[in-house]
Amino acid sequence: MDQTQTTQGGTTAATPGAQRRVLVVEDDPTIVEAIAARLRAEGFQVQTATDGPAAVDTAEAWQPDLLVLDVMLPGFDGLEVCRRVQAQRPVPVMMLTARDDETDMLVGLGVGADDYMTKPFSMRELAARVHVLLRRVERAALAAHTPRSGILRLGELEIDHAQRRVRVRGNDVHLTPTEFDLLVCLANTPRAVLSREQLLAEVWDWADASGTRTVDSHIKALRRKIGAERIRTVHGVGYALETPPA
Repeated sequence: MDQTQTTQGGTTAATPGAQRRVLVVEDDPTIVEAIAARLRAEGFQVQTATDGPAAVDTAEAWQPDLLVLDVMLPGFDGLEVCRRVQAQRPVPVMMLTARDDETDMLVGLGVGADDYMTKPFSMRELAARVHVLLRRVERAALAAHTPRSGILRLGELEIDHAQRRVRVRGNDVHLTPTEFDLLVCLANTPRAVLSREQLLAEVWDWADASGTRTVDSHIKALRRKIGAERIRTVHGVGYALETPPA
């Protein structure tokens, strides 16, 4: 089991990721050092782990604000790491996979990952997505403590903005922060078709057509939770949230 720690010394004034802790879990030494170096340059405090058991132990002891987590790891894989870490405490997870396999991506989203990237990827995009994911979690925490009137009801689907809760037929549905923001984006203009590029820009703050597969996979994960019939696909265009007739 290999575990190393790299934290920023001195002050990090006015850097976007200042004081935020990121645990990078990756068994390839070249990749893990490249990710750690980029995130340190962004102002984050970084620790690294290179296998499943080390990742879980470090997450419990260090309490990171976010995990960058490879799927394929020695000891046990990233999916098991995600399960065990999420059982300790909710923490946003950016999953990394070497395979462009949508089944793997959906499984990752199903065990608590918030986003994923397929190797190879640019360090610039990784850093941008880490910032976006942390901002999304911060917005969720702020919303939970900010009074806001009104619950949006679309037939049997109920969206509580203040508590960031979703119910279907009166039953709570657990959504990740990303899934909740994606649903709200669709619900803001029910029945209107939003392109993948629009959703990517609105939800991920990432205006890059290469990320549209990310949108597709999150839509599939969302359908599994709220019902496939509630999200309509317009082939070649995008998606719309279906609502019952008035």
